[in-house]
Amino acid sequence: MLTSLSLIFLIGMIFAALAKKLYLPGIIGMLLAGMLLGPCGLNQLDSSILDISSDLRRMALVIILLKAGLSLDLDDLRKVGRPALLMSFLPAAFEIGAYILLAPIFFGLTLTEAAVMGSVLAAVSPAVVVPRMVHLIETKRGTKKGIPQLILAGASLDDIFVVVLFSTFSGMAAGKAASASALLQAPVSILAGITLGLLTGKLLTLFFEHFHLRRQHIRNSAKTLIVLAVAFLLLTIEELLAAVLPLSGLLAIMAMACVLRKMPGGVGLRLSQKFGKLWIAAEVLLFVLVGAAVDLRYTLTAGPTALLLILLALVIRSFGVTLSTAGTHLNLRERLFCVAAYLPKATVQAAIGSVPLAMGLPCGSLVLSVAVLAILVTAPLGALFIDRLAPRWLTNDMK
Repeated sequence: MLTSLSLIFLIGMIFAALAKKLYLPGIIGMLLAGMLLGPCGLNQLDSSILDISSDLRRMALVIILLKAGLSLDLDDLRKVGRPALLMSFLPAAFEIGAYILLAPIFFGLTLTEAAVMGSVLAAVSPAVVVPRMVHLIETKRGTKKGIPQLILAGASLDDIFVVVLFSTFSGMAAGKAASASALLQAPVSILAGITLGLLTGKLLTLFFEHFHLRRQHIRNSAKTLIVLAVAFLLLTIEELLAAVLPLSGLLAIMAMACVLRKMPGGVGLRLSQKFGKLWIAAEVLLFVLVGAAVDLRYTLTAGPTALLLILLALVIRSFGVTLSTAGTHLNLRERLFCVAAYLPKATVQAAIGSVPLAMGLPCGSLVLSVAVLAILVTAPLGALFIDRLAPRWLTNDMK
């Protein structure tokens, strides 16, 4: 395992540096490193690492969501308002609708199978989008109009909406009837996650302030470990309550971090800096393991028809983003930037792309093939667009 971790970090960082030399986002190099080291490449990663790959990727996501919450001002988010709510479900709904409309024509799938494919493909990647929006917030790029805050909030909620629909559609494809209670899981999960996160953040704030008032100093590194441990516990609570109450642990983590941001004495800023340093390692781990999860054999079976389907679905998705930002004070370039920022697919597709195949659904192999192709095309393309367009199309609010 130690050798595998060494290869992940060394090869991942080398490939990321090479990608940047070519004026490409570093994640492209990390994804390529994962594909090279993974089972479909040189097969240099120990099975013990691959067995816990999903857990390691989830840990990395926790770190970036904590960083995001510590960078997100709730007052700014309130100002964004309606567009953030629409961005959380409308683009994904448009994209799922595109697959339901087009996949039966392109591949002869049933409507239910097409819905399963759409729900796998529709989620935007928080691993690609969130760190870039955090960087824009920190550098004050487009923040006066709340553009990175809008995308950050929308992308975080988007995944919950899509995963709940995936559970419903995959159950229908397996012969289970859809129920109203299943469709209500998304809003309940969001509200429960936010409530738990706000409450946990308040309790942690009181805990840290108690020791501060008693002049018992807790080092910032220790606070970072405590916050990280509590974040992992929130994910455990999500799993424990799954049968009773749908709850988004990832959203709870982000809400908790938003509360901690307002701690007095600049504690929130220092925690943000600590998690920013942790993300340097977590990012390499996340994207190399996402690359290792990509099975190129399925990509080859997808073919140009699948690529055309993905591109058409993204075009239809862009109408959902455009509609979400309609009536706002954003200009045309800023609205097009929102469209570009909502392109990347990676983490959710890597996590659930193989589930229909494991369930024995007839469409399983095709869904996995299209999911793999979507990761390879949209993750680098979306990251490239965000990195290139942000300095050109978003205002510099530090001036």
